[in-house]
Amino acid sequence: MTASSPTTGSFEIGETDFLLDGEPFRVLAGALHYFRVHPGQWADRIRKARLMGLNTIETYVAWNAHEPVRGQWDATGWNDLGAFLDLVAAEGMHAIVRPGPYICAEWHNGGLPVWLTGMPGIGLRRSEPSYLAEVTAYLQRVYDIVAPRQIDRGGPVVLVQIENEYGAYGSDTAYLEHLVQVTRDAGITVPLTTIDQPTDQMLSDGSVEGVHLTGSFGSRAPERLATLRRHQRTGPLMCAEFWDGWFDWWGATHHTTSAADSAAELDALLSAGASVNFYMFHGGTNFGLTNGANHKGRYLPIVTSYDYDAPLDEAGRPTEKFFAFRDVIAKYAPVPDEVPAAGDPAPVFEVAVQPVVAAVAASAVRHEAPPTFEELGHLSALVVYETELPAGGVLRFGEVRDHAWVSVDGIAVGTLSRTRGEDALVVPAGGRLRVLVEEQGRVNYDVRLGESKGLIKGVLLDGAPLVGWTATPIDVAGLGATAAAAPFGAAGAVGPFVVRGGFALDEPTDLFLDTSGWGKGYAVVNGFVLGRYWSNGPQRTLYVPAAALVAGANTVVMIELDRVAEPVVRFVDAPALGPLEE
Repeated sequence: MTASSPTTGSFEIGETDFLLDGEPFRVLAGALHYFRVHPGQWADRIRKARLMGLNTIETYVAWNAHEPVRGQWDATGWNDLGAFLDLVAAEGMHAIVRPGPYICAEWHNGGLPVWLTGMPGIGLRRSEPSYLAEVTAYLQRVYDIVAPRQIDRGGPVVLVQIENEYGAYGSDTAYLEHLVQVTRDAGITVPLTTIDQPTDQMLSDGSVEGVHLTGSFGSRAPERLATLRRHQRTGPLMCAEFWDGWFDWWGATHHTTSAADSAAELDALLSAGASVNFYMFHGGTNFGLTNGANHKGRYLPIVTSYDYDAPLDEAGRPTEKFFAFRDVIAKYAPVPDEVPAAGDPAPVFEVAVQPVVAAVAASAVRHEAPPTFEELGHLSALVVYETELPAGGVLRFGEVRDHAWVSVDGIAVGTLSRTRGEDALVVPAGGRLRVLVEEQGRVNYDVRLGESKGLIKGVLLDGAPLVGWTATPIDVAGLGATAAAAPFGAAGAVGPFVVRGGFALDEPTDLFLDTSGWGKGYAVVNGFVLGRYWSNGPQRTLYVPAAALVAGANTVVMIELDRVAEPVVRFVDAPALGPLEE
């Protein structure tokens, strides 16, 4: 395809193939989540997908990005799905939209808004009336954007997915039928699909009549396609999530997969005549506080980078996989002669930083027991809980979700980690107990969707309940934004510690902020929250997109929760995502 005008016409499912304007067509797609990429870089990433030989861009829609507060729908800026799809069309490519409402995606709460999952009596992902009402309203808003951009109206959209790997979660066919009806009633006329891992039970439970089945897998393509064919008797076979990499979580290694092995699997897939969607073509970044978490017996929050060891890395540069996949695709379809540039090393420099007073007004509202983040209506990551301490002794928490710093009268006592299963420590006698709690990321699948955050099930001191708490929410994005400078050591003995510095650039360019030497916290550049860092690794740099920078003066703010070891922020020439598994 060329980068001239979007293809108009029809897209259908035939007896053996997808049909574009009545002719057989193989979908060669790549996943690119608009909400994980700075809008100023959408066009660049889309163009590079075409240069790898792809003809289609696929994206999820993250409900909680569009409607973090109930009734406050936002489809502008980072959330401008329409503008993203228009850029796909401008590149001469097609689009696949996967609106969920549940997306998983290693994304905060699986894409479901916290207000939704916190509704009393809500029945998630099933035919429960209050859930269906909210989902219907959400999908109608999404389809207001998608419907006029379908291929039969001159737009790029050729496929829309119903739910997401539903067979791994439930078997409520009536729920899926409701989603199909809402979709059709909203004017979606292109073919609809479902996706599941190719096991008999998942494909059976996740399917719905009249909707085309696709699979999700990254290996043993002939075997998985055969399983898929048993359930989808006619029409094209499609791996709608070809897993070409993997994600990372704090405390582990950086996960990579073999380019040669992935290319061989791709070759097997395409030689069988199947269509494909690379998950991911370009992973991007869990900017801000958007990372999800795993919990298969142990809570493991996802890191900020969503590089995914994909064909296009986190900074949008082609990797070994880009060229390996391009070579395979060239055996089955034309690819452009042009290839993207490898990219130059990023500038290396240091920025001196000074502490600022992070003015956090203590709450005067008293609670019998510590309220959860949800009860406070708090969407950011930090809450300070305080109460009077009658004596020293063993402090035991019902559960800490997810990480806590405990201090008495301004003196640090210790930390508690959900990941490590810690729930108790000894505190000295004193006047005021302070517990700073960080929400580290919400589990993005299964029964833990929407679980409460904060201090759960109360706090005991030597077996007796501690009561009379205040709870002060802290907005990470706004922390230190208007604070005044202060000498080192003057901003308090317990976190959060906020430091700020400035640097100048001749022109905007991608940077990599080195987090080595820092403890745990967040980095902010020009008011934009890059995401979380943690000495627990594996990630050791944060990606700073050029689109977030300006020619001239820029600012960097570090919000440190553990300690500030050195008053300097360093930028390095390349990403450091951590050691590989040996």
